[in-house]
Amino acid sequence: MNIKYFNLLLAFFLLIGTAFGQKQPKYIFFMIGDGMGLNQVQAAEVYKSSLSNKNSVSPTVFSQFPYATFATSHSLSHGVTDSGAGGTALAVGYKTKNGVIAMDSAGVKPYKSIAYLAKEKGMKVGITTSVSIDHATPASFFANQPDRDMYYEIGLDIIKSKFDFFAGSGFLKPTTNAKKEEVASIFPQLEKAGYRLLYGLDDYKKANKSEKLILMNKKGTDPVSLKYAIDQKPGDLNLAEITSAAIESLSQGNQGFFLMVEGGKIDWACHSNDGATAVQEVWDFNNAVQKAYEFYQKHPEETLIIVTADHETGGIGVGNGSSTLRLKNLENQKLSQESLSALINDFRKKNESATWDQLKGFLGEHLGLWKTIKVGEDDEKAIHEAYEKSFIEHKNETSKSLYATNDKIASLAIKAINKASSLSWASGSHSAAYIPVYAIGIGAEQFHKKMDNVDIPRTVSKIAGWQHP
Repeated sequence: MNIKYFNLLLAFFLLIGTAFGQKQPKYIFFMIGDGMGLNQVQAAEVYKSSLSNKNSVSPTVFSQFPYATFATSHSLSHGVTDSGAGGTALAVGYKTKNGVIAMDSAGVKPYKSIAYLAKEKGMKVGITTSVSIDHATPASFFANQPDRDMYYEIGLDIIKSKFDFFAGSGFLKPTTNAKKEEVASIFPQLEKAGYRLLYGLDDYKKANKSEKLILMNKKGTDPVSLKYAIDQKPGDLNLAEITSAAIESLSQGNQGFFLMVEGGKIDWACHSNDGATAVQEVWDFNNAVQKAYEFYQKHPEETLIIVTADHETGGIGVGNGSSTLRLKNLENQKLSQESLSALINDFRKKNESATWDQLKGFLGEHLGLWKTIKVGEDDEKAIHEAYEKSFIEHKNETSKSLYATNDKIASLAIKAINKASSLSWASGSHSAAYIPVYAIGIGAEQFHKKMDNVDIPRTVSKIAGWQHP
């Protein structure tokens, strides 16, 4: 036999053997830190280490996964993606223009997400988030709409998905369509389609876990999002609890599952350039990943976990001039900029003519400024000017970010603690910085080189043996 022919034949049979012998995961976790670039992870890990006065990092669960790489995130229309196009790329493996949910840029051709591919293969499917269920990133996995702001229409797409478990804070526009018309509530329609609506963990604990479930925040709480981790109190619903509930529910029937988990408020905190809150959101997301990792430890030969992001937000820098990092200062911040803003408004109502020293004492109590943290001259001047406008001239100024409008004093105070903590920001918007990719489990070794965001779901499809459309 010709040696060249023999070698080709041998290579062919080895390839066939490998293909047939490759294990496919029964359980897939696709976990997305919205707005979580490499530096958000670094900041969180350096901060945790600084609490023990160590000049090192305390790693997250996912940064210790055996395979890690990074990816580009540009959309089809822009160098900097939004969450619609970013979520779409991760969900369907195709790029689209900013603002579109799982469709082509013309908003005409729908794309099929990997969650649908999993469902077609008989797996159960869960879509979970720390923000509203109809928000851009989770929507990209179950909906097809030309505009991410079509919240009512996105919510109705849950019905066509027939997915098994949804969870988040609630729905943004349950009775108002894209034309701003009042229409039939989404909730009876979801129930008619076979979904059990649950409000809070107590409802979940009483539910039949084999039913199709939609878990939301308790009635009377904010449907927009869960509370920031830094603001949460015992009894507040959190992402780790949602993840545990999803795992328990999707495990019923033992048919395998695909679970998407989004830590949505990393992005929100970074839009506000709120460093301490962003760091706590990364650790909150890490708590959810920990639940997936604990499941993996019980099923290491059947599980794949992917942790990534849709984009980076804020252009955060760890280090702002000095060679010494002072992220430990962030522990003095006891609440988010959003909550601080509300407290300042209350403080102003009770103390309309508060002195400068009284305001400094208030900020020292909640942020450590002046009390334990030295405030730079420029920052003190800016805060004092805002104080005079607010408390002397009674002209309240605000500072607007994508998801919040905060009191100007709160915004400037957070800026001061960021600076004192060695954090800097490029903007209040998304950036084109690389997104991280971490993997463990069956097929994880295929995440070993620089990727583009569309490569991530395509690689998951390849590992799972799905035919990508």
